[in-house]
Amino acid sequence: MNKEAVFHMMESQWANPIDVDEIIIRLRTAKEKLDAYLVYGWQFDVPIVWNEIKMEVAYEDELFYYYETRIRLDDRRLCYVFKINDGHNDYYFSEDGLSENYDLADAYYNFFQMPYINEADLFPTVAWMKEAVFYQIFVDRFARANFSKDDSYINMAWEDKPSPTSFAGGDLLGIVDKLDYLKDLGVNAIYLTPIFRSNSNHKYDIIDYFKIDPHFGNEEDFRKLVDNIHARGMKLVLDGVFNHMSKDNLIFQDALEKYKDSDYFDWFYINEDKTYETFAKVTAMPKINTSNERVQKYLIDVGKYWIEKFDIDGWRLDVSDEISHDFWRAFRKEIKGLKKDAVILGENWHDGSSFLMGDQFDSIMNYSFTKASLDFFKGEIDARAMAFRLNRVLVRNKDQVNRMNLNFLDTHDTLRFLTEVDGSEDKLLSGIALMTVFMGTTCMYYGTEIGLEGGYDPDCRRSFIWDRLGEKENLIIKIKEIFSLKSKEPIKEGGIRVKSDEGLLIIERFYGSSEIKLVINLKDARQIDLGDFNILTSNRYEEGSLLENSFIVLEKNSKHL
Repeated sequence: MNKEAVFHMMESQWANPIDVDEIIIRLRTAKEKLDAYLVYGWQFDVPIVWNEIKMEVAYEDELFYYYETRIRLDDRRLCYVFKINDGHNDYYFSEDGLSENYDLADAYYNFFQMPYINEADLFPTVAWMKEAVFYQIFVDRFARANFSKDDSYINMAWEDKPSPTSFAGGDLLGIVDKLDYLKDLGVNAIYLTPIFRSNSNHKYDIIDYFKIDPHFGNEEDFRKLVDNIHARGMKLVLDGVFNHMSKDNLIFQDALEKYKDSDYFDWFYINEDKTYETFAKVTAMPKINTSNERVQKYLIDVGKYWIEKFDIDGWRLDVSDEISHDFWRAFRKEIKGLKKDAVILGENWHDGSSFLMGDQFDSIMNYSFTKASLDFFKGEIDARAMAFRLNRVLVRNKDQVNRMNLNFLDTHDTLRFLTEVDGSEDKLLSGIALMTVFMGTTCMYYGTEIGLEGGYDPDCRRSFIWDRLGEKENLIIKIKEIFSLKSKEPIKEGGIRVKSDEGLLIIERFYGSSEIKLVINLKDARQIDLGDFNILTSNRYEEGSLLENSFIVLEKNSKHL
């Protein structure tokens, strides 16, 4: 047995309480023929009565098996070790590592433990996120309805290709006008890029956090938007830019002008020569010192203001991994205290597990899923490698996080997925099916449903071409079919298996007696045996065969067999 591969960590995604009486335990081993058992008891029983349960492989990648089990607890104080059998010998894995001989009667020195499950430390799932279908809108480019506003700032025709300084004129009332369209599409949550006062088209350089940008409308328009969204049973998440602000923000101007004499000097990182730290290398966006307690209060007040006054449903947090953990812990307490089911969603492009222990974010934008999808659909990895990649994404997070992570194919910061796959709408549909059936929250970038293409920023921010709705009717109908899957119990609440079979990528979701299976084929035509399954939706499935660049979603419910 490869002893070096065995791994577990207490009080982490490897030992994750999901309630005061239920916990998920994981163990990693090498990819060998092994039997793994969780041996557990209640640490203050005298003597400890040890229970044993066989663990199952829940995930795998190129190197490792990841075993998992979920157990109900009779006591909030759990003690446990692992027993691993390699076909010849039993080994025990505890805090002291692997050993062939282990005295369970003396285990209190070195067993793993969950000392006590406190309610305040639990990490609840935001229930509505489990069936959310988000639609991300870059406000300036989606739709315009207010034609009486001062539009002297508009410097491009609606369907022109944008430049970094282009303004097309989209506004909040334009979104209001399209809510029935979005609802019919299957969307039940909207994520807006920033809407606050700014000189740019993207509004990520904020001049006033408490004012709607006049390009987009006013508070009355925004209240109308929120009320109409909620009236349709939908949610609204705003973009919070707390890592940096505009150089034209009066707070920063005071700090830059007065230097150490300013009340705001220590809100930023300003040098003696008046240079300062920024977001990336963008001098228009000075970086904010989120370790400063006064800064924390100011930004938390921003987060609370838009919930208190307008009842928004959460925050997507820009450049969230550069901001202090201390700030995010304080932010979470205040936001969740105000609205328990408000979602807190970080923009982390990389492994965000240090932010996802339950004390900061609910989830992140799942760029690891995005990159794996690009590699798979562009043909850079095969189905086997893709299954391993997706399993690694799942095992790095707690179950609650996986159910709330934002799965997407593209955003305002990336090339359009359709452009990346050379305009293949078949691959696009398979990608949308994948991000819908995979565990997590689905998010589609505006215009995807009409085949909007685009290269790198700003080309990925083209305006929505409303005249294309009729032309792309078949694409839109198929996307509606896919989004309707989010109401299925195995998708909302179920477990997941990710695997491959002779070039096919297979995602299985299961809950009770029901199972849903997604099969994607990017290679030559393959015959598919449906067995006891019924077809929910498909693309390029003909006469029992999955053609190249196709998918099929199947459902089995034993109650109906």
